[in-house]
Amino acid sequence: MATDLFDRIIKDKGPLGKWAQQAEGYYVFPKLEGPISNRMSFNGKKVVTWSINDYLGLANHPEVLKVDGEAAAEHGMAYPMGARMMSGHTKFHEQLEVECAEFVEKEAAYLVNFGYQGMVSAIDALVSKDDIIVYDMDTHACIIDGVRLHAGKRFVYRHNDMESFEKNIKRAKRMADKTGGGILVISEGVFGMRGEQGRLKEIVSFKKEYNFRLLVDDAHGFGTLGKDGKGTGFEQGIQDEIDVYFATFAKSMAGIGAFFAGDKDVIQYLQYNMRSQMFAKSLPMAMVKGALKRLDMLRTMPELKTKLWENTNALQSGLRNAGFDLGTTQTCITPVFLKGDIPEAMAMVNDLRENHGIFCSIVVYPVIPKGLIILRLIPTATHTQEDIDETITAFSAIRELLENGTYKKIATSMV
Repeated sequence: MATDLFDRIIKDKGPLGKWAQQAEGYYVFPKLEGPISNRMSFNGKKVVTWSINDYLGLANHPEVLKVDGEAAAEHGMAYPMGARMMSGHTKFHEQLEVECAEFVEKEAAYLVNFGYQGMVSAIDALVSKDDIIVYDMDTHACIIDGVRLHAGKRFVYRHNDMESFEKNIKRAKRMADKTGGGILVISEGVFGMRGEQGRLKEIVSFKKEYNFRLLVDDAHGFGTLGKDGKGTGFEQGIQDEIDVYFATFAKSMAGIGAFFAGDKDVIQYLQYNMRSQMFAKSLPMAMVKGALKRLDMLRTMPELKTKLWENTNALQSGLRNAGFDLGTTQTCITPVFLKGDIPEAMAMVNDLRENHGIFCSIVVYPVIPKGLIILRLIPTATHTQEDIDETITAFSAIRELLENGTYKKIATSMV
């Protein structure tokens, strides 16, 4: 017998949704207020902020604010109106695409409104039912959702595990030989939770034998790795082997939008076949001109990346010296691994924010396995040594309370 669709939704709110009453407005959907910076306001107090992906500190840079303000005053937020294929195309959109392609040393680039939306749609456009996808199990949700749309076969390999990759690329090759299709391999340049670089150099060593194409999501690598911040492909010396390169403006460039880059024919195909862009309003001019300014600053102000890495190295070495487990991060992303459950994590984060003035993201199940907590820190060029020292002191204090069971007792009394 059929039931009301909403009966299930009301009874089962999901692994995170079931905590909404306790968590909403504080642990999830928190309100950070004031100018984006190393210190912002939360719950009426100033806190050191480690959860903003403003790697290079461009969000409130005076030169950026000037260009953003002038562009908004000249064009408003509506222009250009309509999808780019119909009425929303301008010379500035074209200019941004040309400059993005030149920066990452590809033939052409295609601008998209949002990274998440763009990645889902690009995967959908690139593969047919006869094609096979091989992807890393720790890839971002936008890749997972894009893969879910695929009507053909897909194989997932263990995270950064080349033995598992080889096993699955062999399976894909056998399947492609039967279907007559091709193979698309997908990895991230930088994995956003743990901070590891994708093993791109090893992956591309299999290309000649297995004849696949490689799509790389470099959201966290663009602006932070490689010469002039050109990304993970340059960091590893294999940019030429990346067939479709993706980066977002929402992190290092502190804006909105993203782009795909690759051979001209492939990019033109995406332009005419990515439904999320064909039927979506064009990116507003203020965002486009703002992105052009930010990209120019990446090219001409290497001191921003230098400062980012000075802060990253100071934070990570300080935490490691204090005995914290940062996993195998090779990038600015700084995950601090602790053991505990969700209620303990909530009590601990409350202590961090209210009593120590430290705001960082908390990552728990189902994003990571049960029994683990990640406190995820994102250093930026705007952080100071004082911020770092305060944070290490605070983390040492909360670790002691977590290990001696104090947070477990607090959590039990809250239930």
